[in-house]
Amino acid sequence: MGYVLITGASEGIGKAIARRAAKDGRDLILSARSEDKLEALAAELRSSGRTVHVIVADLNTSDGAAQLWAEAVQIGQIDVLVNNAGLGINGPFVKTDTTREDTSVQVNIVALTQLMKSAAQHMHANGAGKILNVASTAAFMPGPHMAVYHASKSYVLSLSEAVAQELAGGDFTVTALCPGATKTEFFKDADMHDVRLLKLGLMMSAEDVADAGWSGMMRGKRVVVPGLANKVFAVLPRFVPRGLLTWVVAQFYVRS
Repeated sequence: MGYVLITGASEGIGKAIARRAAKDGRDLILSARSEDKLEALAAELRSSGRTVHVIVADLNTSDGAAQLWAEAVQIGQIDVLVNNAGLGINGPFVKTDTTREDTSVQVNIVALTQLMKSAAQHMHANGAGKILNVASTAAFMPGPHMAVYHASKSYVLSLSEAVAQELAGGDFTVTALCPGATKTEFFKDADMHDVRLLKLGLMMSAEDVADAGWSGMMRGKRVVVPGLANKVFAVLPRFVPRGLLTWVVAQFYVRS
């Protein structure tokens, strides 16, 4: 059995997936920018008898994904890739920081695609494998005040479903995990501490999201939306006029 490679593994959903994978007896390669956090998690998981490697990588560089993959396959065969690294920024498109949005596109789209391509080729050659791409319920609708983030997650969902269909019928699966608001550092990093969405009290724990994503991936599901409220949010856009939908979403992201 090969390794589980997880990006954005230092905190939040990535960290929770690492713990879930270790609980299932899997050996891991953990990657993120924070070496201290990665090493602390690695030490915790090694204490349970797992083999854990740490690769510090910055996916916001043109060769970050390629370097990460090259280092990972030097360690061993990759059976599972968890594309979890991602970020966003809250605010009107005409005012938000361009550098932050460029970083979002690089990490959420470009690096994810590069890693997914490398993993797909690697796993196809080995005859089997699983890819879990962390998208969001944001993927199902436009997001005023989070426009680039929503668009990037729509890309992740579309790419995941398309490649899953291309590879249907074999032992290689692609799963898109689409959580809603989750108790992580994402909202702080995205400058969302006072948006209305956070006052609804609907946030799931990272552990519950990770459990749903991991188990869904292991069953070969193409799309996993954890939680009843999130399932409703994912389905509603099919029935609501687009103009009304974008107005409603905007209200969630307005500061109050």
